[in-house]
Amino acid sequence: MQSDATPPPVSKKMLWAGRIMSALPVLALLMSGVMKLLKPAAIVEGFEHLGYPESLALGLGIVELVSTVIYVIPRTAVLGAILLTGYLGGAIATHVRIGEQFIGPIVFGVLVWGGLYLRDARVRELIPLRK
Repeated sequence: MQSDATPPPVSKKMLWAGRIMSALPVLALLMSGVMKLLKPAAIVEGFEHLGYPESLALGLGIVELVSTVIYVIPRTAVLGAILLTGYLGGAIATHVRIGEQFIGPIVFGVLVWGGLYLRDARVRELIPLRK
């Protein structure tokens, strides 16, 4: 008999689907974070285009990398998803402010939470989908 504190196990198919779904934004966010630390010309131009000083790149890169690493660790994945949601919300707000399309950060947010939903039974208990 299963106790109330232990969520039901995740099937291997759901676990791997969740891992693959989570890997897409994780890889993109890790690359983006590293690029903000290295500050190649394209990043500097991007910050200028968005109306932000280049000096913010280091701090944003660190926040992006730390949030992504926290998301990758199973025990802290929910906190990481919350942090990434805030980070991606800021990206959406930035693009809205300058009148650009903002579908990319929305898709990443959906992938972050969708992947977590598939690989973590605790999240599925919090957000039950009806049959």
